[in-house]
Amino acid sequence: MKKLYFLSVLLITGLTNGQNLITEGFDTYANLATAGWLATNQSSPVGASTWAQGGGTAFDTGGQAGGATSFTLCNFNSTTGTGTISNWLITPVLNLQNGDVVTFYSRTGGDGTGTVYPDRLEMRLNSTDTSAGGNPSGATGVGAFTTLATSINPNLTTTGYPFTWTLYSYTVSGLTGIVPCKIGFRYFVTSGGPSGNNSNIIGIDTFSVDRPVASTQSFFASNFSIYPNPAISVLNLSVKNDLSVNEITLVDINGRIVKTINSSFDSEMEINVSDLTTGIYMLNIKTDEDVATSKFVKN
Repeated sequence: MKKLYFLSVLLITGLTNGQNLITEGFDTYANLATAGWLATNQSSPVGASTWAQGGGTAFDTGGQAGGATSFTLCNFNSTTGTGTISNWLITPVLNLQNGDVVTFYSRTGGDGTGTVYPDRLEMRLNSTDTSAGGNPSGATGVGAFTTLATSINPNLTTTGYPFTWTLYSYTVSGLTGIVPCKIGFRYFVTSGGPSGNNSNIIGIDTFSVDRPVASTQSFFASNFSIYPNPAISVLNLSVKNDLSVNEITLVDINGRIVKTINSSFDSEMEINVSDLTTGIYMLNIKTDEDVATSKFVKN
């Protein structure tokens, strides 16, 4: 087991700092496929390796926030001989908007002593075609992943990729409203492989996408109101601007969803909060345009 404490902190922090859209600690790599992740090796020539469960002596300190195997890795055997490595790990569809913050940790294997074979990692954004048709094809192709969000060691130097877990961050921009997107991690190394001058092994851990609370609270203030606050038994929700509400969730201070409402309504709704214990809660409202968040107190 891994990162239980970290995840609890993340959820609690999310109540005050924003909404978490996805978190992945890579505890069990085999579970990624059922969660909608895709691994595809487009290297030329194609080697035997793809993204896999972390481990091994190259990462003797283990994952960034957990045990010895609690991360994902990819290595030089992505191609054979000397070739171009283009090995992808792609997220499920994420509904992103400008201001969303993508974070992850990465490092290369070893400690920098001896011969260093340079590595490179790209994080790319696909905001135009999240179907299979948008997937990358070939060692030089990126498909619909045309936005280069982050590049670690773009010039393939021996000192450009850290040997310790390092945090990377990207703030989404250039979108119009909420847009279905995918994020692709691309292990991309030219002159790589067992006989190449470049490529060794890299790891990724603690991937997260978060929406700052200022954005969700501003959207709430423009389109919704709640009363009374504090509430004893009923919280009244009013909707402005003819927004279509898809789902309402109430979240407690520990990050647990305590109530979910899927019922449609026009402009007013009474939410029964009499069964909630006294405390502070977050009201999250999903619409076609955005997510709205507001804090309320249950007395």
